[in-house]
Amino acid sequence: MADNRVVEGRMVTPQRLAELIEGDDIMDAEPIEDANRDCPDCGGDVLEVGYMPSAIEFVTGWKCQDCGWSETDRE
Repeated sequence: MADNRVVEGRMVTPQRLAELIEGDDIMDAEPIEDANRDCPDCGGDVLEVGYMPSAIEFVTGWKCQDCGWSETDRE
């Protein structure tokens, strides 16, 4: 899978995608994957990324490629 993906019309890296989901800087991110699910808001494709917002936490986040919807496994 490619490292960079288009999200809301912009090319993003895994780190930038995680920052969009988190709303803040993060430490590290894994490669972006297709989540194989549709966005509950607009029906668009959803991407998944695992990331570390801090040294002691690992989060999986999902973000729609077409709209502002996102969520994490901690919500």
